[in-house]
Amino acid sequence: MLNCIDLFSGAGGFSLSAGLAGLRVRLAIENNQHAVKTFRRNICSGAPHPPLVIDKDILSLSPAEVYADSFPNGEKCDLLLGGPPCQGFSTHRINGAGVDDARNKLIHTYFDFVRTFAPTAFLMENVPGMLWPRHRDYLERFFSEATEARYKLFDPIVLDARDFGVPQRRKRVFILGVKATLDIADFGWPPKATHGDKTACEKDPQLLPWVHCSSVFDPAPVGDMNDIHMRHSEELVDAFKRTPLNGGSRKDSGRLLPCHADHDGHRDVYGRIDPFLPGPTMTTACVNPSKGRFVHPTRPHGITVRQAARMQTFPDSFLFEGGLMAAGQQVGNAVPIVLGQALIEHILPLLERRDHTRASAVEWKERETA
Repeated sequence: MLNCIDLFSGAGGFSLSAGLAGLRVRLAIENNQHAVKTFRRNICSGAPHPPLVIDKDILSLSPAEVYADSFPNGEKCDLLLGGPPCQGFSTHRINGAGVDDARNKLIHTYFDFVRTFAPTAFLMENVPGMLWPRHRDYLERFFSEATEARYKLFDPIVLDARDFGVPQRRKRVFILGVKATLDIADFGWPPKATHGDKTACEKDPQLLPWVHCSSVFDPAPVGDMNDIHMRHSEELVDAFKRTPLNGGSRKDSGRLLPCHADHDGHRDVYGRIDPFLPGPTMTTACVNPSKGRFVHPTRPHGITVRQAARMQTFPDSFLFEGGLMAAGQQVGNAVPIVLGQALIEHILPLLERRDHTRASAVEWKERETA
């Protein structure tokens, strides 16, 4: 069985995708304690060979020591996954904000683990803001590190989750690197979309229509600990009741806040989700209607954690620890399961071509100078 590791694993979205694609997850690193509890409950519990979970700040870890602990017999790491925290790269940061955010440097910490684990391939996920000119230095250094370590990097791509059957508009950057020794002449990246809008489907009969999010609002399983939503003030509940069903906006409710006197921005906040379209991007505040279009299509309250998790294509059996806000944050940080699985399965043929030697960047340099 092919092996993978998951850095900045969060609740385990990428790990779940990898498992569904047939890989064995050997290691997960995450320092958010609620996310760690979720990971252990859903990914580790009952697994015949549970991954090693390290619940520490990744900056405090030695990649070499972590490798020895997670691959004690020197086995091969086939795929390295991870989405370093992206707040510094967020498109919501304006006027140069985020350029010097310390979290941006975590993409280089990510590559420290690539050097040591020497995977056949690595796949990194981040927000589109990562590609903005203001962050060019971080990305150029990342590509330089990959070249020195003898990896071929494909150009960063922005994928929309709804193009792969996820009932949600969600654009994210993916960077794929593979060992330079692999023959990739017949490998195409990224994989072709499986879904599209009406125009795209008319041009390509093989495409399926985008998945709308109506089924997200089906009843939750009885006793589901994540079937919870925010409790709102009476004033806000009344405003939601005045908001038109299935896609109505804050402005339609007649509720005017002081901040709206000078501008009418943030039009999605306090808006209802339209169930007949792919849903909005699930952010870390996806259960809070003040942060986006996160109001239930027909009811006077925000969406539940379970509904947000379904937007991310988590199965109902996947339970999030930590209560409402902590669970919502874990959901928003995750890679949609269906998308992650599609990407990993597309990469599998390359992983199966692996050479069974483990050559780190240091070993490459030794070979060059020999």
